[in-house]
Amino acid sequence: MRQTSILILILLIVFVSCCVEGEKMPSLSGKKVLFIIAPDNFRDEELAEPKAVLEKAGAEITIASSTGQPAKGMFGTIVTPDKNFYDVNAEDYNAIVFIGGSGASVYFNNSQALRLAKEFYNSGKIVCAICIAPSILANAGILADKKATAWPSERNNINAVGIYTGSAVEQDGNIITAKGPEVAKQFGQAIAKALGG
Repeated sequence: MRQTSILILILLIVFVSCCVEGEKMPSLSGKKVLFIIAPDNFRDEELAEPKAVLEKAGAEITIASSTGQPAKGMFGTIVTPDKNFYDVNAEDYNAIVFIGGSGASVYFNNSQALRLAKEFYNSGKIVCAICIAPSILANAGILADKKATAWPSERNNINAVGIYTGSAVEQDGNIITAKGPEVAKQFGQAIAKALGG
């Protein structure tokens, strides 16, 4: 009898978990998301975890960098981008995601990275950045009076134009930012929710 009660409890927990997970994961079939990684030293899990969340929900992912050549993550992951980001047309995507890691600093003042951030934002598309990458959004001028989070090293840069919150994940309008690798999955779920909504 006790074993039966335990089994029922376990099944109930699994059922509730599936339902909650289902609420977090709307169908993203037909949605296209552009991930921007640095040519070197992008943060591996900040790419892998949101990408997995979005692909599981049915989104189509394109990875781009400023060179289009194989890129190496901080922990050794080798990724061959689908595109050079100079060949990207914002009209082809529903969202853009700037991945962090120490290498992302090459985009802080890169005219194409800043142009893409502005173009997606001005088109009402979802603009996302994690770790140090929210500084790209700050430098693009799209965080004016917006709440945003980032790796603590970027606090002053965010506060120069927006409002640094230090939250794990922050959404203000069509901008989603996240603090760092420990919340990469949560970041992906927030993007999925915004795309599905």
